[in-house]
Amino acid sequence: MTIKHHLNQKTKRAIRVRSKIHGTASRPRLSVSRSSQHLQAQLINDDQRLTLLGLSTSTLKKTKNLTKTDLAKQLGTEFAKLALKQDINQAIFDRGGNRYHGRIKAFAQSARDAGLKI
Repeated sequence: MTIKHHLNQKTKRAIRVRSKIHGTASRPRLSVSRSSQHLQAQLINDDQRLTLLGLSTSTLKKTKNLTKTDLAKQLGTEFAKLALKQDINQAIFDRGGNRYHGRIKAFAQSARDAGLKI
């Protein structure tokens, strides 16, 4: 008996998105991963296989009554500030298998507003 392995939509989307992008030293890959509670972001140089910067909503100072989308906006702003301090002005956005919607979109927009070119 053979078991057919069907790829779900998120996996298909991740393969499609990831096949087209590659981070370099001058323009690293901004990888965003999302869980049910937190959002994680990393700047990755794929040439050297090196993570340049990583930040998560679990490490941010949390005040009460913030939604997950508000935390994603706060993460985007802080992430862009730290990237600009390291003289990283541009990045290639890797949303993984996530749709560009909700928390992912809020993160990207706030990073752009803070000065990071995505």
